[in-house]
Amino acid sequence: MHLFRQARVPLACLPGSAGLVDRTSALEPWASCDILVEGTKIKSVVLGDASAGPAIPSAVASTDLGGVIVWPGLLDAHTHLDKTHTWDRAPNPRGEFWDAIATLQRDAETHWTEDDIYRRANFALQSAWSHGTNALRTHLDSSAKLGPQAHAVMAQLRQEWAGKIELQTVSLCNVTQFAAGEADRIIALTANAHASALGGFPQPGPNLPAQLEYLLAAARELKLSVDLHVDESALTHAECLRATAAAVLKTEFPYPVTCGHNCSLSIHDPARAAETIALVREAGIRLITLPLCNLYLQGRQRDEAERPLTPQWRGLTRVHELMEAGLTVAAASDNVRDAFYAWGDYDMLEVFHQTV
Repeated sequence: MHLFRQARVPLACLPGSAGLVDRTSALEPWASCDILVEGTKIKSVVLGDASAGPAIPSAVASTDLGGVIVWPGLLDAHTHLDKTHTWDRAPNPRGEFWDAIATLQRDAETHWTEDDIYRRANFALQSAWSHGTNALRTHLDSSAKLGPQAHAVMAQLRQEWAGKIELQTVSLCNVTQFAAGEADRIIALTANAHASALGGFPQPGPNLPAQLEYLLAAARELKLSVDLHVDESALTHAECLRATAAAVLKTEFPYPVTCGHNCSLSIHDPARAAETIALVREAGIRLITLPLCNLYLQGRQRDEAERPLTPQWRGLTRVHELMEAGLTVAAASDNVRDAFYAWGDYDMLEVFHQTV
């Protein structure tokens, strides 16, 4: 065991500590703690005066941190380990969303083997571990050609990183294609690969409600949660988040549902956005904002001569409004060093800073 004295821990990381400091007025909402660690686990956290907590054996070694901020192990809830670290051979200097999709599709057709995915994804996990992450979820392209090898690699990495990083996978599919005949194959792949969630990227359209209900029915059959890419655009008519909430409520879906991106919510009329947020809260959906990637990709425009214009909008969702409504909102890395985002290092403190 080891005792770390005088650590500063954010109140959000201390369940039951809400009464210590008024969060609405505190400039720095943290508490001074002593933290007892046994092996790789936090055994106890004593707030303020250590004498008020459980007795610490006198032989336990200790370190005085002198007020250094301390976080528990970090969680990166939305990444793409099959795409990561491909920028050097498949760059996207224009920074356009659809260019990124085409660029990575060409790279996948040329380079993606199990050895290639393993090399890049394993290095990504090494980076995440070095920055303090001990749980990470990755979405994986689950097309007929790319899905089996990506899931096979992650199954191997899940075993190799056990005890350090808990690695979860999501089967990422085209929701339209899923409902149009791809469902059986993707369901089988998801089950055989022991994925943690069924995912996809729904698009606006008249068939969207039926498509979402079909996807939720498949996830219910698998007894899995759902984790979607939602409204990653500046389209004012894009309301896939709202449609997802309506589908969850209509079907009484019993497992967790997560929606990442939610960019277009920020440009909806405030009254309409408030209605959507209320519906999302009723459905119990969790939200993830992905600031690094969406600040990079969204809002790009060019003039008639193809010269870049200064962006007037960036793809962050209504983070404050969602939190004020009592919703769970996380931030995550998303793409790292690929055509969707040229930088990043699976550093959750960088993600935290950029989110703020």
